[in-house]
Amino acid sequence: MRPEGNWLVEIGFERIEPPATHEDCSSVYILNLPRGKSVVLRGFGLFYGDPRHGGVFLPRYQFLPQYTTCDTLERPPWSKAELPEFDTPTESERARCISLAVDAIEWIRAYEANVVEVLGLEYRRSTLVKWDNGKRIVLPAEAMVPTWQALGHMIVDGLELGSGGGK
Repeated sequence: MRPEGNWLVEIGFERIEPPATHEDCSSVYILNLPRGKSVVLRGFGLFYGDPRHGGVFLPRYQFLPQYTTCDTLERPPWSKAELPEFDTPTESERARCISLAVDAIEWIRAYEANVVEVLGLEYRRSTLVKWDNGKRIVLPAEAMVPTWQALGHMIVDGLELGSGGGK
């Protein structure tokens, strides 16, 4: 939130307010992307879906991508229990899961770059100050974009090394 309004809504997300049965929850935000892809943001993580590959859930506090063959969510996830079943990808699904995780990371990187480009580095710094409760590791605002980019590269480079096509 900003004095000028909700940034996520401004950039195209649909905000879904919690129903009365979940009034203690924050809103769910859904962004439809080109080619049927989507991003769903919830306080406990991010779901990224692609009709070609399925979906991946990235929990907020740990990098443990969780894979599903479902590319969309049937309903807004008001709790983790309302997410689809996540399984360890089979050997044939592994490449899809990795592709989805890399695409989700690239979406996050582009989002962070857009925040800095449009709202400014000082805005991003101010949001991170609010996030820093003394218990979390908080990256400097200047490190957000390159760190997400590096994570995506590390995953791709790790795949190349693992497949014998390494550098």
